Amino acid sequence: MTKTTTKRSERLFPADPTLRRIAIELYESVRHLPIVSPHGHTDPAWFALNEQFPDAVELLIKPDHYLIRMLYSQGISLESLGIAPLDGMNVKTDSRQIWRLFAQNFYLFAGTPSRIWLDHVFNEVFGLEELLNGETADRFFDHINDCLGRPEFRPRALFDRFNVEVLATTESPLDSLEYHQTIRGSDWDGRVITTYRPDPVVDPDYENFRANVERFGEVTGEDTSRYAGYLAAHRTQRRVFQAMGATATDHGHPTAATADLDEQSCEALYCKVLEGSCSVEEAELFRAQILTEMAGMSLDDGLVMQIHPGSYRNHNSLLFDKFGRDRGADIPQRTDYVHALKPLLDRFGNEPGLTVILFTLDETNYSRELAPLAGHYPCLRLGPPWWFADSAEGMLRFRRQTTETAGFYNTVGFNDDTRAFLSIPARHDVARRIDCSFLATLVAEHQIGKAEAGKIAGELAYGLAKSAYRL
Repeated sequence: MTKTTTKRSERLFPADPTLRRIAIELYESVRHLPIVSPHGHTDPAWFALNEQFPDAVELLIKPDHYLIRMLYSQGISLESLGIAPLDGMNVKTDSRQIWRLFAQNFYLFAGTPSRIWLDHVFNEVFGLEELLNGETADRFFDHINDCLGRPEFRPRALFDRFNVEVLATTESPLDSLEYHQTIRGSDWDGRVITTYRPDPVVDPDYENFRANVERFGEVTGEDTSRYAGYLAAHRTQRRVFQAMGATATDHGHPTAATADLDEQSCEALYCKVLEGSCSVEEAELFRAQILTEMAGMSLDDGLVMQIHPGSYRNHNSLLFDKFGRDRGADIPQRTDYVHALKPLLDRFGNEPGLTVILFTLDETNYSRELAPLAGHYPCLRLGPPWWFADSAEGMLRFRRQTTETAGFYNTVGFNDDTRAFLSIPARHDVARRIDCSFLATLVAEHQIGKAEAGKIAGELAYGLAKSAYRL
């Protein structure tokens, strides 16, 4: 029987004993703070219905594209993981066999954030001290499934156990928000709110775009055949989302491009987009114009704006055609912010009542573009390391490259941006450990005092997210 040997209490802290001691002291002051999860992709149905999670595979493997992409890279088919193609072809549904396959390949995740998160889930949530592998696979599977059958492992109970103060999910403007309505109508006091993610009706390259826009008009009662009606539909639906607790919007554009066209140009461009006759450049211009429009709406209604650019989504065309989007084939690409954001910033950059949170997958931008922009414009804040950079080393790189120019208070703490519910406390724990390690260096070098470091640690773990997202 192989036991895990990692000293979890000192995991990720500096090897230097002086720094480690300071980091642990800071961490102990923030480790039990409530979790503020202001942006993620967990399913609101979990908390609305509060049903038992089906099994270990459905809970831990299938929703997690970090796991899927690594396994696929090693020649493991999605069908063998129980993921069905769009054509409805039958796939393996034996969860035990799928779990065994995962366990036999768990070694692939050594050194990755997924390994840290999963070890935390296995150890802290399920009390499993062994290392997952082919030999221990069945013990893990049976134990996890046994736990999932207990009331204390239902979604709401885990939400409370994880000390989650607020969790924001992400929904399309075409979503009925029925599960959020169920949550709000229940006697449970957990705070689960929505986020306005308009990509399906903003991106001309999104599948079924024209039908989506037509449906958007039906849902809102606005005439989306005209640009003015289209914008009115957004304003209408944003109010609906706010009624369901939304404090933010989210925009997953390929780039950070913005534009500020006159009304006539907007109308002409919108007609071409709806007709499906726009060029690649015109599709990009439309997305760019809508980002500026959304900033104006956020200034009016107070919703915080998040921009998540720089991902070449669904890069694997074969996989996309066969299984659809979000199957782990998204790839980072170079992203410009200085020139791309200027039209938006020329209109709204000096508005202290607007908050625009910038994310990046292009780490070369941290010190060159993002930190200087956020260190100047009142409306800009820097989101935490995201997606491929959501790792211990990625978090350290972020702090080292942005703090000197943007400081701590032009950042927004941490958000987990996950579909994997049980990884939420694991991800926040990693962020708190890394931030405390970074602060420990500043204390040891006498750049700041320990008391100030403790205050900053609390802000990074809790306060900044609440403030930035208006929670």
